[in-house]
Amino acid sequence: MERPDFFELKNGEKVKLPFTDKEYNDRVSKLRSVMDQNGLDMVILTSMHNVAYYTGFIYCSFGRPYGCVITLNKISTISANIDASQPWRRSHCDNVIYTDWKRDNFLRAIVSIIGRDEPPKNIGIENDHVTLDMREKIGSIFTFSVFSDVSKDLMKLRMIKSKEEIEIIRNGARIADIGGEEIVKNIRENNTEIEVAIAARDRMEREIVKSYPGAEYMDTWVWFQSGINTDGAHNPKTNRKLVKGDILSLNTFPMISGYYTALERTLFLDHADDASLKAWEANVKVHKRGLELIKPGVKCSDICHELNELFAELGYLQYRTFGYGHSFGMLSHFYGREAGLELREDIDTVLEKNMVVSMEPMIMIPEGNPGAGGYREHDILLIGKDGAENITKFPFGPEYNIIKN
Repeated sequence: MERPDFFELKNGEKVKLPFTDKEYNDRVSKLRSVMDQNGLDMVILTSMHNVAYYTGFIYCSFGRPYGCVITLNKISTISANIDASQPWRRSHCDNVIYTDWKRDNFLRAIVSIIGRDEPPKNIGIENDHVTLDMREKIGSIFTFSVFSDVSKDLMKLRMIKSKEEIEIIRNGARIADIGGEEIVKNIRENNTEIEVAIAARDRMEREIVKSYPGAEYMDTWVWFQSGINTDGAHNPKTNRKLVKGDILSLNTFPMISGYYTALERTLFLDHADDASLKAWEANVKVHKRGLELIKPGVKCSDICHELNELFAELGYLQYRTFGYGHSFGMLSHFYGREAGLELREDIDTVLEKNMVVSMEPMIMIPEGNPGAGGYREHDILLIGKDGAENITKFPFGPEYNIIKN
């Protein structure tokens, strides 16, 4: 029996995707404009975020390559046979399946999409994602082609959100707040970080199902940290038991069809000592000022410089640990960072309408010092024509978040 290197399978019917046909067509049209401006005949996408952004299909790699090939008149996802027809059902385009029976059938699938068309002279790839090994392999099948990076151009397109994207992000912020409420309900002495996190994650996933009954559900998570574990913003939850006087860090991350939103808050269990209150209130002051500074026409780096001056005035600048905020959209902690839209000293991007950014100052005071712990607040802001709308509604600061359950 001769088994195929690749094939097509349309098993079942296409399902409803997160966005309308018009939305996906508009995205692909803008990508083809980038191709035209750069003289590209073809683009090979390999990252989770760009494949999902342009087609609706979020792949699960498990070590196998996935992709999407876009020419001036064709678009198709490429998936592994282990997924059968799910990628076709979830793609706003054609799909080609490659098999495991021969090494590098993924490459043969790419060639099959071009078919009898003229071989591409100029090909765009994602330099920030494609591995050296895959770059060499793609080059081996397009020996006469010139390759160029499209990752930065595509990132800039993703930085401006459509009306449909903003609706999903608004819902994500709402569901993140619901997760935060569930965390507060479960904060009590001797409960553990993991149990608190499980309760909030489950509550958010059920709300996502209620809001998006036809979606696929994956990757929603919670980090709930206590005591010394609050020193890192991305520290995993543990089985540590909560103790009265603990500093706590609430972090909820509902994922809706690959779209990331977040809520992050500092809390204390039962009481906070004077040194902790002083540090907390300083961070809250910077957070409030940061919320005021986010508006169209403002440069990301300028926001940082002003907030740095305020932290220095308050005596806490030396305890900062990372940037003041970042973009939202098709991203998670393992794909899709929009590095051109971050509130950092080295980013000079000017904020504009339909960008979505966070304000999230953090300071970390090491163990053995008064007020030890990590302090962070996090709100999501939608940039409008004349100002910015804060779509996070969960309260922050000592007035609300000293929990006495």
